[in-house]
Amino acid sequence: MDLTVLIAIGAGIAVFTGIGAGVGIGIATSGFLQAVSRQPEASGKMTPMFFVGVALAESTAIYGLVIAILLISKLS
Repeated sequence: MDLTVLIAIGAGIAVFTGIGAGVGIGIATSGFLQAVSRQPEASGKMTPMFFVGVALAESTAIYGLVIAILLISKLS
């Protein structure tokens, strides 16, 4: 196989990190909303942890996007 084909496949795989981040954020949001609906008075303690978790999940998608862009820039 040509090196450009492998780079293109690698960039395509790197973009799939967005799917994992979306699923992770959805699960975290679901758990957060269930916890707040069960104990509304504890939402003040849980909100910062929720946002840290969402930020970490989103950072994986950003890393995948950056790697895909770097690989695509190697194509030309």
